[in-house]
Amino acid sequence: MSARDLLVLGSASAVPTRHRNHNGYLLRWDGHALLFDPGEGTQRQMSLAGASANELTWICVTHFHGDHCLGVPGIVQRVARDGVAHRVDAAFPASGAHFWERLRHASAFRDTGVIHEQPVSGDAMELDTGDAPFTLTAHRLSHPVESYGYRLAEPDGVTMLPAELAARGVRGPLVRRLQQEGSVVAPDGRTVTLAECSVPRPGQRVAFVMDTRLCDGVAALADGADMLIIESTFLDEDAALAADYGHLTAGQAGKAAAEGDVRRLVLTHFSERYQAEDEPRFVEQAAAAFGGDIVLVHDLDRVPMPRRRRD
Repeated sequence: MSARDLLVLGSASAVPTRHRNHNGYLLRWDGHALLFDPGEGTQRQMSLAGASANELTWICVTHFHGDHCLGVPGIVQRVARDGVAHRVDAAFPASGAHFWERLRHASAFRDTGVIHEQPVSGDAMELDTGDAPFTLTAHRLSHPVESYGYRLAEPDGVTMLPAELAARGVRGPLVRRLQQEGSVVAPDGRTVTLAECSVPRPGQRVAFVMDTRLCDGVAALADGADMLIIESTFLDEDAALAADYGHLTAGQAGKAAAEGDVRRLVLTHFSERYQAEDEPRFVEQAAAAFGGDIVLVHDLDRVPMPRRRRD
């Protein structure tokens, strides 16, 4: 299996700081690479992290505030310049298509034909992922401009049990047939079913939630997620500001994770009003509601997926 992890390219909110770049999140998943919300400087951050435009298979924009999209021109032009030959899908709110068009063609360059646009609309929409080993769904969020979060989900599968296979004489090509067809005839003439030789393997799920208040979309995205990447722009004492600007507090991010039975909570998108010494308070306030694993990210961090659930 290829790597499954999150590369944090930027973790600031509206204003970058000396230590935090504008947004940018690269999710690597079995040979695919989904770039969420490329803000200013994303192209350079990718270089610093050793990431390549040739990895990219998706560009997903949650909304068209600058800290979430002003890196699009550089990324698109880098895809063109580096001669990326495979299809790169681009998801973004359909209501902001005019912004996308301006960003997509922001300056003169030798264009590329590999960008495949998938505008998002409605309360929830499943995107066309072709033969990718996952589904990708967008859910409407609550922000002053139209905004969507994204949920990647791997189909459920099974884990084969070698001892049970051996006991029934199922080996070699028969194992593959059993996985594909659900039953096979063993060498001794017995019919062996997949249920006898396997246990369920829940698919892994990742949710990406940026600028929003708590809403039904947040709950749908977080539900059962192995990893929830979520904004925590404000500390709880600034909840009124968060509501006014359409953002979450650290405590609200923790609440969303707890109610969604999330396994790993990844906090990001921090207001420039806070200093490095405030960082432990984000974790403390999230932990007041959520008892699971919490990661407060910094630029160029790599966050692995948790180990699979075992049901």
